[in-house]
Amino acid sequence: MTSRRRLLVGEAVRTARGIHGNSVLMHNDRIVAVGDQRDLRQAGVRVENYEGAFLLPGMRDAHMHPVPYAASLFETSLESVTSIGMLQNTIRDASEGLAPNTPFVALRLDDESLAERRLPTRHDLDSAAPDRPVLVHRYCGHVAVANTAALRLAGIDRSTEDPGDGSIDRDDEGEPNGILRETAIDLVSTRLDVSEAVTDDSLLRALTGLAAMGITSIGAILGLGDGPWASLGDEVARLAGVADRLPITVHAFVIAHSADALADAARRINAGSERLRWAGYKGFADGSLGGHTAAMHAPFSDRPDEMGTMRLDASDRELARAALAMGGMVAIHAIGDRANRAVIDLFEELIAEGANPRKLRIEHASVLERSDIDRMARLGTIASVQPAFLGSEFEWIADRVGADRIVSTYPFASLDYAGVPMCGGSDSPVESPDPWAGMALARDRAGVMLAEGLLPDRALSLFTDGAAAALREPLPLAPTSPADVIVVDRDPVTIDPDDLRETIVYETWVRGERVDTG
Repeated sequence: MTSRRRLLVGEAVRTARGIHGNSVLMHNDRIVAVGDQRDLRQAGVRVENYEGAFLLPGMRDAHMHPVPYAASLFETSLESVTSIGMLQNTIRDASEGLAPNTPFVALRLDDESLAERRLPTRHDLDSAAPDRPVLVHRYCGHVAVANTAALRLAGIDRSTEDPGDGSIDRDDEGEPNGILRETAIDLVSTRLDVSEAVTDDSLLRALTGLAAMGITSIGAILGLGDGPWASLGDEVARLAGVADRLPITVHAFVIAHSADALADAARRINAGSERLRWAGYKGFADGSLGGHTAAMHAPFSDRPDEMGTMRLDASDRELARAALAMGGMVAIHAIGDRANRAVIDLFEELIAEGANPRKLRIEHASVLERSDIDRMARLGTIASVQPAFLGSEFEWIADRVGADRIVSTYPFASLDYAGVPMCGGSDSPVESPDPWAGMALARDRAGVMLAEGLLPDRALSLFTDGAAAALREPLPLAPTSPADVIVVDRDPVTIDPDDLRETIVYETWVRGERVDTG
């Protein structure tokens, strides 16, 4: 490699730890120093001047799904659908370009935004595509709706029992109505193949688009060809296939159902480039608030017969131990207060067995009782939070959890004040991966329980220092750290949340290389 030394000079260097001069000195793929340009200028060093701009650490998205995200960008998305009639028209229009019997699968349906304020049924989908298998996913990824052709292909009828950790909604006569929750989605998704929907090119374009937002590293949740998005194929294989062309660093958390499968995935991932590394195991303790499948101690306030679905079991314990033995991390999805407590119990067991608490992450940590926040702080485990959820849920979240629990829902400030290590992500394609919008929502919370908003520097830390630690990366913009630097038009700490949302990213550097974002 030809030795490269560059000095980036701007208005100021901003991190979550403060202002550190106005320049960043890089040598090849590493940071040499951060400080004043008068101290860092050297003969033979190429200078990149960004007058009036701010130099920041690269943003990290600690939790997202890159393959479904690419599908949401380049295939049919239901994000803008506002009625069941519009959904039916969207399916009809998209079907015109598909070969006969080719499945139609789409993401990001939001029943809360539909005029009918309900999920569609198989009959609604049948009227748009009576012969073609159709599966539409609710935007949370924990509920989907299949039409009759898809149910028939999966062998689902009135005699089909609910799978473990999932359920099949039924009509008054006991017939499946097409609505599938949690692992019941897998019965259909594993029978549909739309893996060609995401090409190597579209996946790389999606990741390059993240770099254009200022994102330099992600915690990528990857499936092995099963789960709700099984129709997209083996996601580990997709990332491994483009490992040498990745524009950003990808840390892979694998959804596996056996220690052997987890070990095999780790081998495939680590056989690529330094930009794709196996990070650990991803498991599930429950579902979502939007789908009424988050595991709660008490029923949902707007559905008093529902307390959600507890998915954590003995297999998660064994897979967690296997991941730790392999040197990886453990990241377990928990949204409801009952699920969070169960995961904290598990983590307490693992720590007693010798696990490093900084390798244990609760993904989402959405509803937490005060005693459980204190336990997390005492144990030192990580809360991986997604402030962007509030941008989608602010209109109904109080009705869903009720007045007593809204104070403990997305308790960012309480977690921070207690000393719980935190990192930020988007769960994209559930939400937009835009880190500036996520950072703004960590502060203003879309007006929901403002007392739980973070201070500006702590919101920045979610997507920089905190996320780097949760991805097992060195402290950003520190000597010998990867040279991940972004150039933006404003200081994210001194502006208000609305201005923060309008941040413009001029350039993104990943490991000392400028990313061509087009």
